[in-house]
Amino acid sequence: MRKTTIIYLLLFTSVTLFAQNKTIDSLLLELKKTNNDIDKVTTLNLLSDNYKVSDAKKMFFYGNEALVLAKKINFKVAEGNALLNIGNSKIIEGDYKLALDHFQKAQELFEKEIPTPNTQKDIDLGLAKAYGSIGIVLSEQSNYSKALHYYLKSVKIYEKLKDYLRCSKLYNNIGVIYKSEKSDFKALEFFSKAEKIQLSLKDENIAITQTNIANIYLNQNNTDKAQSYYNLAKTSLEKYPNPRALGEWYNNKGLFFKKQKKNTEAIQSWEKALEAFSEIDDKFGKSDTYFYLGELYYDANNFDQALLNINKSLQLGTELNVLELVMKCQKMLSDIYSKKGNTSLAFNYLQKYTSTKDSLINEENIRKSVELSMNYEFDKKELVQKEENEKKELILKEETKNFKLKAGFIVLILLLLFGIVFLIYNRNQLKKTLTLQKELAEYEQKALHLQMNPHFVFNCLGSISSFIVQNGTDSAIKYLAKFSKLMRLTLEYSKESLIPIDKEIESLQNYLELEQLRFNDKFIFSIVKSKDIEDDVVLPPLLLQPFVENAIIHGVIPKKDKGKISISFSIQNESLLCTIQDNGIGINQSKINKENSVLAHKSMAIDIIKKRLERIASSTAKRASIKIEEVNENNEVSGTKVILQLPLQYINSI
Repeated sequence: MRKTTIIYLLLFTSVTLFAQNKTIDSLLLELKKTNNDIDKVTTLNLLSDNYKVSDAKKMFFYGNEALVLAKKINFKVAEGNALLNIGNSKIIEGDYKLALDHFQKAQELFEKEIPTPNTQKDIDLGLAKAYGSIGIVLSEQSNYSKALHYYLKSVKIYEKLKDYLRCSKLYNNIGVIYKSEKSDFKALEFFSKAEKIQLSLKDENIAITQTNIANIYLNQNNTDKAQSYYNLAKTSLEKYPNPRALGEWYNNKGLFFKKQKKNTEAIQSWEKALEAFSEIDDKFGKSDTYFYLGELYYDANNFDQALLNINKSLQLGTELNVLELVMKCQKMLSDIYSKKGNTSLAFNYLQKYTSTKDSLINEENIRKSVELSMNYEFDKKELVQKEENEKKELILKEETKNFKLKAGFIVLILLLLFGIVFLIYNRNQLKKTLTLQKELAEYEQKALHLQMNPHFVFNCLGSISSFIVQNGTDSAIKYLAKFSKLMRLTLEYSKESLIPIDKEIESLQNYLELEQLRFNDKFIFSIVKSKDIEDDVVLPPLLLQPFVENAIIHGVIPKKDKGKISISFSIQNESLLCTIQDNGIGINQSKINKENSVLAHKSMAIDIIKKRLERIASSTAKRASIKIEEVNENNEVSGTKVILQLPLQYINSI
């Protein structure tokens, strides 16, 4: 009944009115303090933009102030943004001709402006806004083909800028255009693209898009899908309250129930819509709801209730000057009185309906005449601009040709100099690379030696010997088998930079079972891998073993009670988290024990692992870190936790 979706989504702001006023107050204060013209014009544009949801006149005022100052100091980007702000203020006021004129001027300015590295993004953003704003004006004039053309040009720039929030709004607008042209499948495609982005960004507008999708499915008679998306939209509205969107949701859900012949549920839904619209005094929303109720009661032959609701709708429609709604209400009242046998009133409202219909047709003809005039001017400007661009291209080609001829000799000299510089640079880089590779090889060798140090090997062999002396042949064979398997795995993995996570888990399992045998089941252990981790996830080999060894030797073994070691692998924020936790004596007590031990030695494990993590972070450009902390329960030390955060890598990306 009303066409509001496109403008609503484009101009929607996620800040609350309180936060917005706070921003306006701070900008007004900044404007008084600013003496620099560049800062001043930027502040004026920000002020204009902040008034877009509260005061169109002030939006125009500050936009015009910014335009005058930007022209004075020849600040083209600010001038373009001022034109966009003025155009948006005119859209809000309903003056589409002036709005389109300002948007075209902004488009022309941004297209002509030669970008620099510092201004490229601002120019691209301004051009995308100009294209999108032109698309809105054209869509409001029902010029859908041209509107779609400009929306697609706009969204292409936003995609390049990776501004996915604005992309989602444009996708929704494109979906509305396709819906208006009865192309439901294309509309659904773009609504779905908008929803996908809004889900990832947790956009508060997602309920509107989900309701649009539900309406498409309802139009296709796919009630199951429609019901599913109405439910999703309701859940989103509960998460991000929005009375106006909630009222529209109840209106659409009422139409859904009506189509299923569930009149009671439809009435209940529309009554809830009235509650939501009343909360924000949305007379447009209530006028639609009363009409839906009246129409339903009329179909059910409950003419008294139909009369009551249609009169309410007519009253609001007249107050808001929505001629289309007034006309429909008058026609419905004529039909109601005809059914009630009151031919006098039926004829009276039929005359009013005819009169309103004629007024609406005249208004529509005037609007179309204005639109034709606007489109003519628009096409004319487009053609002139196209010719100017073609002339500029020819001039630019000639200038480029002359420049190439004049600069040829200079280019040859520069190439020669560049070649010499490149050779010197390449030689230095090769030297640095070789040095880094040498250092890396040394660090990796140290790390591997640390993983399986002689002290551990001698202890293992001593344990095997002890088993044999005590006639524990089976235990010795079992121990020796696990030891040899661990040695084989260690040597095998030491050749690889990355190994599958399941292989690392196998190595840790083998090592822990070996230590269990060695220390007569002094501890128990568990290794847990999250179901979110895929089989092709990889990580550097032998990175966790030193921490597991520390947990055993310095954590649980000195403890009187039976120890426990827990190892877990999980995914968090595109990172692989490896957690090793024990219920041992804790970090501080372990340090004291080491200091008092005759056999105390300085461990290089942490330093080497830190260097390995630095190398991983450098090569992947992602975070790689280590965190070691003491666990406390009830103000008592209950163990140690080590958390390794590694980049999430896969076999096919190696």
